Amino acid sequence: MDRGLHHRESAAAGEGRVSTGPGEQAGGEADRDPEASRAAWNTLALEIQQVIVRIGWIFKTETIIMPAVLDAVVDSGALRGLLPVLNRGGQSLTPLLFSGRLARAPLKKWALMRSSALMAACFAILAVAWTPLEARRPDLLALLFLVVYAAFSSTNGLNQLAIAALQGKLIAPGHRGRAMLVSVSLGSVLAIAAAWLWLGRWLEEADGFPKIFAATAAFFGLAAVVPPFLDEPRDAEPALPASPDAQAARRGWWSASREGIAGWRQTLAGDPSLVRLAGVAACFSAVLMLFPHYQAFARDRLGSHIGSLLTWVVVQNAATGTASLVVGPLSDRRGTRLVLVWLVALSSVTPLLVTALARGPHGMAAEWFWLVYLPLGLNPLSLRLFTNYALELAPVAAEHPRYVSIVGAALAAPFVLSPLVGWAVDRLGFEPVFVLGAGVIAGGAIVATGLPEPRNRPRNPHAA
Repeated sequence: MDRGLHHRESAAAGEGRVSTGPGEQAGGEADRDPEASRAAWNTLALEIQQVIVRIGWIFKTETIIMPAVLDAVVDSGALRGLLPVLNRGGQSLTPLLFSGRLARAPLKKWALMRSSALMAACFAILAVAWTPLEARRPDLLALLFLVVYAAFSSTNGLNQLAIAALQGKLIAPGHRGRAMLVSVSLGSVLAIAAAWLWLGRWLEEADGFPKIFAATAAFFGLAAVVPPFLDEPRDAEPALPASPDAQAARRGWWSASREGIAGWRQTLAGDPSLVRLAGVAACFSAVLMLFPHYQAFARDRLGSHIGSLLTWVVVQNAATGTASLVVGPLSDRRGTRLVLVWLVALSSVTPLLVTALARGPHGMAAEWFWLVYLPLGLNPLSLRLFTNYALELAPVAAEHPRYVSIVGAALAAPFVLSPLVGWAVDRLGFEPVFVLGAGVIAGGAIVATGLPEPRNRPRNPHAA
């Protein structure tokens, strides 16, 4: 695919005119221009799908609910440390296997629909199996939970890849921040309302976890209904495969994996900025490795009870929604790079804040522990901006899935150390691990300052 084709695709997606948010689609140009109307409708549909996912996500918040679920079965720092490994490992595996297939697919919306349905199925299995196994075979329940969690993470990886490909295809770079603002802020408000209505009560009930899983499955299933309504233009299939990924996609998963990796090497060798972005993502992964241990720290060291989980979930989602009001417009106006640097830097505050609270009186620390989840609310926005920046960095639209999958793999690679982090927490204590993690994250912010602003520079030289 040459640059001319890329520009024609961008025009088809409403580049420069896709500023239509949900409230603009009834106005002048959107009524006169079919392409602008299509862009407005697709932006609205993607926002609705992401809002529904966000409501379901609050019932399975990675930083709070999932570690608490595992601890309810078996309280082990080592097993808790497996959660980030399964999470990020699964999310990087499916992009490796399917990025070529998705890049070649004329319509990406069906991948989004199928992956959303599979995410719902994972939690439906937990909802059905939890009660029979909890009393009789907690060992099997712990194993089932880890297996299902790994399967969910893999399907979520495909889901995120499909969302990124659709955003790259349907929403112009200067308007992805606005789409993020709408989906995150509105989704956070509705998710918090759902948490107040149901989550708090279910956390206090003896049989509450199956209800939490069922609600998660219901919302993810509802999100799977939205993608078929996207008015996605069909991609023209090239006469010859445009990339090693596309060639491998015709020969099966194993060939796709091997040649996908070869394509990654070629892309990384030709784009130093992508290498730097991968390094920043690898440092940022320390944020994700540490978060399962915060709720365990509050429980074991500060005596927090399970009812505190609701407060933390609400605070984190409120922080995410509030921050999106600034992050979205700022990334549209000033560029994704600048906002990404600041978000990575601010993320290093969380482990330092936990360490500071540990040195105060336990009663006061437990009362103020909700402060920890304010900077944690930046995590979802940071991950979205990593994806948006990778989309901008890609020289042509056909490279979007590969660039996103490379950044996802960079986020996942350090997670082989996550069980070691859990072991260190058990042996050395929380504070040394948290301080070291803060240093790694801050190092990532320093590396990020050297990233270019893709909107202000020519396309990568290897694009031709």
